[in-house]
Amino acid sequence: MTIRRTWLALGRQAVCLAIAGAFLVPGSLALITATFSGPIQGRAFGIWSGASSGTTLLGPAVGGLLVDTLSWRAAFFINIPIIAIALYATWRHVPESRSDRPVTSFDWVGAIIVGVAVGGLAFGAVYGQQREWRDPIAYFMLAAGALATIALPFYMARARNPLIPLGLFKSRAFTTINISTLLIYGALYVSGYNQALFVQGTLGYTAFAAGLMFIPGGLLLTLMSPRVGTLVGRYGARPFLIAGPLVMAAACLLYARVPATSTPWTLNPQSPSTFVPPVSYLIDFLPASIMFGLGLGIMVAPLTAALMASVPVANAGLGSSINNAISRIGPQLAGALIFVVVTSVFYMSLASRVPGADPNSSTLRAEVSPLNRPTASAPPEVAAQARYASADAFHAAMLISAALLLAGAAANAIGVRRLQPDATEKTEAAA
Repeated sequence: MTIRRTWLALGRQAVCLAIAGAFLVPGSLALITATFSGPIQGRAFGIWSGASSGTTLLGPAVGGLLVDTLSWRAAFFINIPIIAIALYATWRHVPESRSDRPVTSFDWVGAIIVGVAVGGLAFGAVYGQQREWRDPIAYFMLAAGALATIALPFYMARARNPLIPLGLFKSRAFTTINISTLLIYGALYVSGYNQALFVQGTLGYTAFAAGLMFIPGGLLLTLMSPRVGTLVGRYGARPFLIAGPLVMAAACLLYARVPATSTPWTLNPQSPSTFVPPVSYLIDFLPASIMFGLGLGIMVAPLTAALMASVPVANAGLGSSINNAISRIGPQLAGALIFVVVTSVFYMSLASRVPGADPNSSTLRAEVSPLNRPTASAPPEVAAQARYASADAFHAAMLISAALLLAGAAANAIGVRRLQPDATEKTEAAA
C-alpha cells in the first residue's frame, strides 16, 4: 500500500508540473515577443534561454546534494521559495498581453489523438523491451500509436479549431525550427539520460558528483545566452543554429571515448577529502562537458529567437506551445526508441565477452541490465564484463546523439534563411 501511495503522489505531482509548464513556457515567450522588438528582443530571448535552460542543467547538482545529505523529498521543497519569488515578480512587473481574437474551444479530440500517438509509441517501445517482445500488449500499443500518428494530420486539416493548426507549418522557418528542435533536443535527452545512468550505475559516481558534472555546461549556457541573443538580433540566427549543434556533436564524440575503467568521483559533502575530482574526470568528462556547454550557449537563444520570429505576434503563444511540446514529448519518445538500441548493444557486447552467455536469457537480463550495477546474484565473470558492455552501450548512445546533432545542424543550414522573415511573410504563412 505504501508503494502504491508513493507512486500515486509522484503521479499527481508530475501531472501538476506538466500543467504548470504548459501554461508558463508559451506565455512567457509570447510576452517577450509582444513587449520587445529589434536587437533588444534577441537579448531578451537570450536571458530567457539562459535562465530557463541554465537552471535545468544546474538542477541535478542541487538535487544530488539534497539526496546525498538530506532526502530525495527535500528536492521538491526547494521549488517553493523560487515559485514565491517568481509570482511576486510577475505580479509587480509583468504587463498584461492578450490577443484580440475571440477565444475558441479547446480541441479535446486532437489532444486525445496526440496522447495516444505519443503514449502508444513510447510505452510500446519500453514495455516491449522489458518483456523481451513476448507480450502482445507492446505490439498493440505500438500499432495504436502508429495509427494515431498517421491520423493526426488528417484530423487537424479537417478540425474547426485544431490543437495544432497546420497553417503554421506553411512557414519554412517554423517547420525547420521544429524539425531541428526534435533532432537537437532528442540528442540532449539521449546524451543527458544515458550519461547520468552511466556515471552513477556503471562507474560509481555519487549523485552529487554526477550533478556537478553538468555545472560547466550550465554556467556557459547562462553566461553566453544574453550575449549571443544580442548578436542574433544583429546578424540573424542561422550561423549560430549551424555552429552550436556541430560543437555539441564534437562533444558527444569526446564522450564516446570514455573508457570503462574511468575512476569514479565519489564526492561526499561530509568528507572534504573527496571534494577534489580524480584526474580521470578532468580528462574523460570535463573537456567534453565544456565543449557541450559552449555549443548549447551558441544554439539555445538563437533557436528560441528564430522560432518566435517565424510566427506572427498574434500566434506567438501557439507557436511556442507547439515547439515546447515537440521539445518535451519528442525527445522522450526518441529516447525510448534509442534505449532499445542501447539495450541491444549492451547484451550483444556482453555475449561476445562472456563465452556461452545467451543475450536473450531472462535470467541473464534479470542479473545485469545496461548502465546499471549487476545484482548480487550475477556470476563474477558476468558482473566484471557488464561494466565494459555498459561502456559500449554508452558509446553507442553518444554516437547516436552526435548523429542527431549533425542532422539538426544540416536541417538548419538548409531550412533557415540568412534573414528573418518580415511581418508580412509571417502573416501570410499563418493565413
